[in-house]
Amino acid sequence: MKVLVDTSIWSYALRSPKLEFIDKVNTLKNLINDQRTMILGVIKQELLSGYRDKNKFNKLVNKLKPFNNIPILEQDYIQAAEFSSTCRSKGVQGSPIDFLICAVAHRLDITIFTTDKDFTHYQKHIPINLL
Repeated sequence: MKVLVDTSIWSYALRSPKLEFIDKVNTLKNLINDQRTMILGVIKQELLSGYRDKNKFNKLVNKLKPFNNIPILEQDYIQAAEFSSTCRSKGVQGSPIDFLICAVAHRLDITIFTTDKDFTHYQKHIPINLL
């Protein structure tokens, strides 16, 4: 099964990982080796936005090239808004990007790999699967 990898996991792997995250980084490496990783363009954008140094930026662009962006469809934006409304009605707040990640993962029936605790709150109210 394919896995949509969130920004937090990529960040651990791309920036000198701390020992506390080594299990997550190793899981990502295994997913990459098994060709199971997926990424959204907005996640690439978030990762690239963290680099001011042009050389490091270009190196990261090259590292991320093998990972094709999942197309985002109009229905994903609508689903993301619905997910947001559902969660808000239950007292759970989230970012538009988080709900877009949830919507795409739901449409493709794929798992989300993240350390962002907000997703565990979303999962209580919307149909997403977490690794």
